[in-house]
Amino acid sequence: MDTGATAWVLVSAALVLLMTPGLAFFYGGMTRAKGVLNMMMMSFGALALVGVLWVLVGYSMAFGTDVGAGLVGNPFEKFGLAGVLGTGDGAPMAGSIPEIVFVGFQAVFAIITVALISGAIADRAKFGSWLLFAGIWAVLVYFPVAHWVFDFNTDADGNPIGGWIGQGLGVIDFAGGTAVHINAGAAALALALVLGKRKGFGKDSGHRPHNLPLVMLGAGLLWFGWFGFNAGSALGASATAGYAWVNTLVAPCAAILGWLVVERFRDGHATSLGAASGAVAGLVAVTPACSAITPLWSIVLGLIAGIACALAVGLKYRWGYDDSLDVVGVHLVGGVIGTLFVGLAADPGSPAGATGLFYGGGLTQLGLQAVGAFAVLLYSFVVSLVLAWLIAKTVGFRISEEHEITGVDLTQHAETAYQYNESGRPLHPGGQLVRTPDGATEEVSA
Repeated sequence: MDTGATAWVLVSAALVLLMTPGLAFFYGGMTRAKGVLNMMMMSFGALALVGVLWVLVGYSMAFGTDVGAGLVGNPFEKFGLAGVLGTGDGAPMAGSIPEIVFVGFQAVFAIITVALISGAIADRAKFGSWLLFAGIWAVLVYFPVAHWVFDFNTDADGNPIGGWIGQGLGVIDFAGGTAVHINAGAAALALALVLGKRKGFGKDSGHRPHNLPLVMLGAGLLWFGWFGFNAGSALGASATAGYAWVNTLVAPCAAILGWLVVERFRDGHATSLGAASGAVAGLVAVTPACSAITPLWSIVLGLIAGIACALAVGLKYRWGYDDSLDVVGVHLVGGVIGTLFVGLAADPGSPAGATGLFYGGGLTQLGLQAVGAFAVLLYSFVVSLVLAWLIAKTVGFRISEEHEITGVDLTQHAETAYQYNESGRPLHPGGQLVRTPDGATEEVSA
């Protein structure tokens, strides 16, 4: 056992766990005041549910013995983490770290992937139906896809028996551009289509973010945790971790600049929401590529992702799907860009060791990256669409119009995030500052 590597992976797992509360702040600030608690509860609900499912069957399905030519691990082999537990010299190992440490690290990836999807259905989903979807989706989609991408197990003779995308095809996805971001983004699009548009979508300003400081706080926590997400995926305190760490720093920096430039020329001003969204877009894009491209190429990738995602979030108004908090525009688009960029700019001197088109490697790696990206996109979208439709037709997925007008916090959780005056407007604790439903502020008597 490498104690340094073990310590680094444990710390990285804690950093990635922090990303889910960070996501709750990020998403919560972007919703209306009367939906912030529900939005945050969707993240915490995913954390609670997926954490349990991971111990029961998730880890076994993702990293158990393959039972389908790279499609899924045996869900019963390590049920309840059987065979994983142990201490001292008898502890099962995953490389140079105890396997139980690897279990914890991968668990928090599963949790945040599910939580990411919730941003597409803000203000209009039943909380119980969301949890039902989240649990089934984790079992049917995330756990198998994690096996496809992340499982590099071998048999006793050293023969590969892992997932068909990562180990089988040789697709490079260091920390989850396919398994996390494309996967969640495709599911988010399916949910947005099934649940339909929010009342007033595209017609009024009532859906503006109610608390931009919360958004900025959430983005900061996400960025902080992302160093564990990417650099922790090296599974050791090594030069590879440092390589991923620096790329995780510089790509979102460039993406912020790219997003703000788009806003400045398109809208006439750069916004805090744009800065926060640009940072996340850059983080998403560099996730699959952080071990394969140089920091200079990470700057280029960040600029491309910031510009492309800033433009992509507007497509929902043109194409008529209500992706409330831009999960599709940021995570699906950013994930595809980052995954494909590996095929273009992979440096043979990088830890990944692949050779992209720009280094004379031809189109081979780019083709493999495309197969991996779009296979996950298609699988996740189709299964999510069918699952969401079945839930909608049976137990119901969307709240009533009356409940949507009242507010999902009050109708789903019997709580409100802020004090309200007689007209139903949230009051500042001092009793003077009021934020109106359209996001503006005014002063009233206490």
